[in-house]
Amino acid sequence: MTLGLTPKFVKIFLFVGLMLLSTSLAVIFPLNSVEGLGSGVTKTVLDNGLTVLIKEIPTAPVVSLQVWYRVGSRHEPKGENGIAHQLEHLMFKGTQSRPVQFGQLFYALGSSSNAFTSYDMTAYHHTVRADQLEPLLILEADRLRHTLITPDALESEKRVVISELQGYENSPEYRLSRAVMAALYPKHPYGLPVGGTASDVEQLTLAAVKSFYQQYYRPDNAVVVIAGNVRAARALELVKSTFGAIPQPPEPLISPPLPPPGAVSGQRIRLREPGSAPLLQILVPIPGITHPDQAALDVLDMLLSGGRSSYFYQELMETGQASSAYSYVAALQEGGWFEMGAIASPDQSLETIEQSIGKMLQQLAERPLSLAELQRAKQQLKANFILRNRDIDAQASQLANDETLTGDYRFSDRHLAAIEKVTAADVQRVVQTYFGRDRWIVGEFIPSEFADVELSGRPAVQTTAHNLIGEPVDPQTIAAYLPQGSAQAAPAVKNNGVETFTLENGLRVLLLVDRSTPTVTLAGRIDAGTAYDLLTQPGVANLTAANLLNGTRTKTALTLAQTLEDRGISLEFSAFRDGVDVEGYALASELPTLLATLGEVLQEATFPEAEFKLSQQRYLTALGLEADDPVRWGRRVLQETLYPAHHPLHPFATPESVQAIQRQDLLNFYRAAYRPDRTILTLVGDFDPLAVRSRLKDIFGPWQPPTAPLSLTFPAVSPPPQTLFRNAVIAGKSQAITYLGTPGIDRRHPRFYAAMLMNHILGGDTLASRLGTEIRDRQGLTYGIYSFFTASRQAGPFMIQLQTAPEDTAKAIQATLQLLREARRQGFTAAELEAAKRSLSNTYLVELANVDVVARTLLANASVDLPPQELQQFSDRLQQVSLAEVNQALRELIDPERLVIVTAGPAVSFSP
Repeated sequence: MTLGLTPKFVKIFLFVGLMLLSTSLAVIFPLNSVEGLGSGVTKTVLDNGLTVLIKEIPTAPVVSLQVWYRVGSRHEPKGENGIAHQLEHLMFKGTQSRPVQFGQLFYALGSSSNAFTSYDMTAYHHTVRADQLEPLLILEADRLRHTLITPDALESEKRVVISELQGYENSPEYRLSRAVMAALYPKHPYGLPVGGTASDVEQLTLAAVKSFYQQYYRPDNAVVVIAGNVRAARALELVKSTFGAIPQPPEPLISPPLPPPGAVSGQRIRLREPGSAPLLQILVPIPGITHPDQAALDVLDMLLSGGRSSYFYQELMETGQASSAYSYVAALQEGGWFEMGAIASPDQSLETIEQSIGKMLQQLAERPLSLAELQRAKQQLKANFILRNRDIDAQASQLANDETLTGDYRFSDRHLAAIEKVTAADVQRVVQTYFGRDRWIVGEFIPSEFADVELSGRPAVQTTAHNLIGEPVDPQTIAAYLPQGSAQAAPAVKNNGVETFTLENGLRVLLLVDRSTPTVTLAGRIDAGTAYDLLTQPGVANLTAANLLNGTRTKTALTLAQTLEDRGISLEFSAFRDGVDVEGYALASELPTLLATLGEVLQEATFPEAEFKLSQQRYLTALGLEADDPVRWGRRVLQETLYPAHHPLHPFATPESVQAIQRQDLLNFYRAAYRPDRTILTLVGDFDPLAVRSRLKDIFGPWQPPTAPLSLTFPAVSPPPQTLFRNAVIAGKSQAITYLGTPGIDRRHPRFYAAMLMNHILGGDTLASRLGTEIRDRQGLTYGIYSFFTASRQAGPFMIQLQTAPEDTAKAIQATLQLLREARRQGFTAAELEAAKRSLSNTYLVELANVDVVARTLLANASVDLPPQELQQFSDRLQQVSLAEVNQALRELIDPERLVIVTAGPAVSFSP
């Protein structure tokens, strides 16, 4: 669980334990009333050894297909660290019968597709319209044994992978974790980075990659999971006709012998490198995933960092020692580790935090937990699991994870039952067994110099265009290799009767009943976002949202936290330019408490001085982390350059502006901006709409704004007269993040749907778009390149983002500009447009299978005064867009001679 600031580095490629969310749980929730994850699953082992799991989930017209291989970085030969990850990339490069980028094929099917490599497995996963299952199975079966691994493909993807690995090096958290893991497992592959090391990846040979592929990519080493709107018998027939035709290799499946994990304890690693904040990581070795102690370790994890009432929050964050604190359990096949960590607050020492963690663990070892603490942690774990697995793709992933790691797709159900039996003595015992100080691996990251951003740049002059760009991929070529589905008409998007109403005070509400699970999702928006910082002080809007749950007239911060966490409720507020987003999740029986708490904090928040000071301190740490992150800092510099100082999209918080904020500033902004007539609430889930309507009126009806509403003007912005280039140099970064930006359009603009299609063709998919095909796939200059635009009530920027090695940055920018020039001159093709319409329509349908997405989409439409019917009209509006309109949108919105270009990270030189 992670508390406070979200660390930039997420430990990639790692499926551990139950893959839980950081939501809370309900003590009174009857777990035995919920069907187990493994219930209704059909398991079959084909003659060739392939394991097949099928689960019928007829709640939405979509299906998730997961293909997992029992091979990961643990199986890599010495000197070939990263070969499993390299092969994952090559699996998208085409097969003998389909020598095209498979990302293009998945794109054409409208599939939400991706892949990952972990320590013990490699997985390929898709979610798609149910009638497209057969084509996906054909494609996955094809690349199981027939992937083209050519010298050109290997060299191209080596560059991409090395770019990816160097991108991780930008993160101090990653660099510290890599060093700590090497100390924990010095003689085992678990101690090496899953993605590989650049030195090993550079040396990988074609013969080695082919051998690894032939050794491990075989049906008797794979698990196929299908979950969704399918008939199990029919789905099994399709698997047999595709995967079943692949023969089992005659040679036995043999993995090379490995030394036992043999974790080494009692070490300290200290890194002194450029960065923005001191970081602490503590690892202790633990047994593998099937060990009986895993249940008690998961309970301990929840006790330490599961919510505001947890030990870490109360002892580290409430005391001002840490801006962020976390713990988690990494349970793998041959071993694992329990990790604890924190980001130190300004002027706080890592030594103090380490001592505090040691004291907490010592207390847990010396005295049993109270019954209330134990029950809260157990119920959090169980309720988190239930809430997470509302989604079809999540269920399929969990089943695949359980079967691949443990050989038992019911493992999660058994694990939840084991958690129910954990006693206070069990938790005390695992602390005594695994957490002695002599077993700790302690990692400290101490900034040798704090992030110092230097800006350089000048207006760029146009030079002779370089002929860098290849021909765009013709969708007709892709179509020729695409297996055919059942050719059914796309299912209609259902709204199931969205009810809308407005209270007398102006608060707007949308209700949508969905009884597929006994849960409720709340999505809300308050017009109190950071755009209003222009009228106050940069940082006021963010701090106001961050302090809403810090106390009311009748409840302290801890009382509010316990009210929510004891009942399995999650409630969060996040400030953005467009407003403050409200996210709430609860079991259906706890909806009254969720609404009552929301009403209380929106009307009676008090912003206690002590809590305000702590949040101010955390905000300062967050700003330091932002200045050390090329992704976030680059976008900030672009926006500050693109919009003039008097524009609401220009100002950003600075340490100076945040330090100047007083508690009274938050109170003033709260009274002025938090108003019912500037608030929208959307509820989707299992509830009685009449009862909810009455309750909302009782809770929010008395809310009256005390002052006149705030008013902002968003002046029109033009692109610069000529391209501007800025280089935001950040010390210690190995990869450059570049943005190319220009003013965009708002959501109600007549060209919105044309712009959406234009963006999708240009760079909406890194494997299938023009930018991705050319800059990433053909030239191998970047790990990822995307285009996107933000369009809400106000027009946000249109941007292209790419990650490159410093030596490739200028070439990649130049190639991108040249591609834009040629696209404007030649235009997109009718085939590209049809493919984009099909992809966006199918992806939209897939996304709406998630009730959280439905809630957010209804809210987003309401925020720009679009009716609920817009939910169903999306695909129709796309179909009405002509090719001329798409090409006109490209020419009107993007002028490659009038862009703002910002590269953040290493120093680079560029002239377009």
